[in-house]
Amino acid sequence: MPQSDYFGADVVDQRINFIVAGVQKAGTTALYDYLAEDPSIGLSKVKEVHFFDDETVDWAAPDYGAYHAQFDWSGPAIRGEATPIYLYWPRSLERIAAYNPSVRIIVMLRDPVARAWSHWKMEYARGAETQPFGWCVRQGRRRLLDAQPWGVHREFSYVERGFYGEQVGRLLGLFPRDQVLLLKADDLRGDPNATLASVNAFLGAPPPRPVQPREVHVGRDMDYGGVLTEEDAAYLRTLYAADMVKLAGLTGVTFP
Repeated sequence: MPQSDYFGADVVDQRINFIVAGVQKAGTTALYDYLAEDPSIGLSKVKEVHFFDDETVDWAAPDYGAYHAQFDWSGPAIRGEATPIYLYWPRSLERIAAYNPSVRIIVMLRDPVARAWSHWKMEYARGAETQPFGWCVRQGRRRLLDAQPWGVHREFSYVERGFYGEQVGRLLGLFPRDQVLLLKADDLRGDPNATLASVNAFLGAPPPRPVQPREVHVGRDMDYGGVLTEEDAAYLRTLYAADMVKLAGLTGVTFP
């Protein structure tokens, strides 16, 4: 689709064209870094703007001024940001749909068990988490019952963020399927040029220049007090089994 056809000629009521809405620990930072080198794409000044998950905003009459200030409006016409909590955080997707129902949504997905483990390692390394992984994905889930908003948590949502079928189902209830691009973290890592070509085609941008594979936000090399055990992995796969079936039925995307 030509860029002019998708974005239109009306520049009076400007809106951001695309958002990388998920998921955390699935290559969104690497994708952002790759896209930042593409002269046809303009990104936010910071990678994670965290606008549509901001509960201090008056969502009955939102002021998008602070959001738009994150972008250079004199640059490329294709503009976007990457805040991977949007897919998970309640009402974020609905707020995005109200902001721009024509926005294009990119979602990076990763095996949910590997994602949970990587998420826990990040929180443990920075001191936000002090409990072992096995406890966190079992008894530790009760901590979300004391959170605000109820049932969600920015740090301790190791298990909950991996229910992709539920979250993508909500996404597809708000946006047409052709406005949603689902990618796998392993594909971006293994063949970034093919993945980036699909992103640019999805956004209506010219084909990207060749890039060299890179690793971004690799877990800190430290003692985590253990490894991902077979028992913990099997426990999580049981939790995710029904949701993985739902994801496959909605999108065709599967994980081991």
